[in-house]
Order: sequence, then structure tokens, then C-alpha cells
Amino acid sequence: MPAEGVTLQPKGHLLTTDEILRLVEVFAGLGVTKVRLTGGEPMVRKDIALLTRSLRALGIQELAITTNGVAPRNRYEELVAAGMTHFNVSLDTLQFDRFAAISRRPGTFLETVLGNVALLADAAGGGGRVKLNNVVMRGANDDEIPDFVGLTAGQRLDVRFIEWMPFDSNGWNSGTFLPYAEMTARLQESFPTVVRAVDGPHDTTKWWQVPGHRGRVGFITSMSQHFCGTCNRLRITADGKLKVCLFGAEDLSLRDALRAGGTNKEMAGMIGKAVGLKKFSLGGRADMFALAESKNRPMVLIGG
Repeated sequence: MPAEGVTLQPKGHLLTTDEILRLVEVFAGLGVTKVRLTGGEPMVRKDIALLTRSLRALGIQELAITTNGVAPRNRYEELVAAGMTHFNVSLDTLQFDRFAAISRRPGTFLETVLGNVALLADAAGGGGRVKLNNVVMRGANDDEIPDFVGLTAGQRLDVRFIEWMPFDSNGWNSGTFLPYAEMTARLQESFPTVVRAVDGPHDTTKWWQVPGHRGRVGFITSMSQHFCGTCNRLRITADGKLKVCLFGAEDLSLRDALRAGGTNKEMAGMIGKAVGLKKFSLGGRADMFALAESKNRPMVLIGG
């Protein structure tokens, strides 16, 4: 979230719960089996558990959420009971002072986040179902890579280090960018026995495993080694815009089509055409420097 905040849209511009379910029904008809709820912070929704149950009823096999982990413990317990299968928790530091500086929230919130991570790692049953997402920035938190890897030793959770990506208002610059090659060099220096693991066919993560650790270590390398050729992700923004690429400025309003009376078949056709226009890589930009010069929504308005 930019320090100055973002301009809030009128409530009528946002998808209603029924509209979310209708769009997921369309995507399920096209073969989509995994849905992730992101934000912003999806846990601010009062109906998040009800939405979870409703999405599961549509036949979604994997239902995931990306959260900052600060909601009360019972809210996450409700989600597990409602059928949420995968949890990504965004956490960039394990130090109280840094947590306060990065999140602009009291450092004591870190205890809440770590407590909820432990809860979910136990309740969700492991197997890659709980992940910590860490955006690594040189000079800000890159010295904590070994500490985060250490969390995978005793808990059934995976830790993913994400290359810092340029978006509107996030202050990206090449001087604080830390590439995959340098991160893995540090990993191997601290954990000499670490080995490269097997990635899935459409995985956005390059996985590594420290022998004896219960969880894995992963890297999302969007900038230095993009994986656009195997990416099968689509995003629907809160105001109903379809984005076929995280980095593309182009979008298509499924909300407007839905409210105009569009049928499931018509919307499926629109989705297919949009996917067919997807650029080869990085939303049509050459590299991270070109991305930094382009206009796109702030990440908080796209959904991570």
C-alpha cells in the first residue's frame, strides 16, 4: 500500500459477492480449478468464510488466500473450517523495528502474524499449503534470508523470496533490486547442503530444499528469469477488470458485461479473446527497466 493511500472507488463500482460467484462459475466452466483471493487485504471482508464455502460449492478444488496475517486467530480457523486449502502470508521481515517501518503498523503485530502462521502450518496440513511471501530488497531486508530459511526447519511451511517488481508508487529502483542468482548464492553459503527441487509444470516458483527441513525454499524470479511462457494466471480486480498479465496495463471489464446481461457463454468468449491477445512476456515490455517507466495500477489495486 502506498504511504499516501489509494483513491477508493464507489461501492457500486466493486463486484458484489453474487457477481464474484457468477464470474468464478464462468471460469470453472472453462476448466479453472484453483482460485486465489487477494487484496488489498481479503480478511477485511465480513463474509470471507461464507464466500469460501460458496466458492467450494462451485467445485473449486484449490481455494487460496493471500493475507497479511494480522486478523484475529479465530478468523483463520473459520477459513480452514470453511474449506480454504492454501494460505500465503506476506511477511518481509522477522524484526520488530523493520516490521513497523515496512508495514507502517506497530511492530507488536509481528507476534500476531507469526502466531497465525504457526496455526495455519499445523491446521492446513502442510504439503505446500502454507507459504510465506517475502519481497527481498537490498539494504532493507536481504540480510534476513537465512533467518527465513530457518523457519522451514521445524514447521510445515514454505518460504518464497520474491524479486522486487516495479509498480506505480512502490519506489522501485535498480539499486535495491536483488536478483535470483545473488539470493541463491547467499542461500548456498548459509545452507551448503541445499539442493534444487522439482518445479510444477506451471509453477511461478523455483524450488529448493534443505535436507532435513520440513518446508521448502522458493524464489519468484519475475525480473531476472521470467516464466511468462508457462504462466497460466489470470486476475480479476475488485472492480471486475480481467488482467491477463500482472504487468500489462490492458484490462477488460467483465463487470460491465455481466451487468449488461451477458451470458456465461458470451463472457467465456470474451475471456478467450483476451487471453489470445496476451503479450509474449512482461506485458509487452522488454525488461524491468521498461516496466519501471510504464504505467500500471499499484499492486494493491491489482491483487497479488
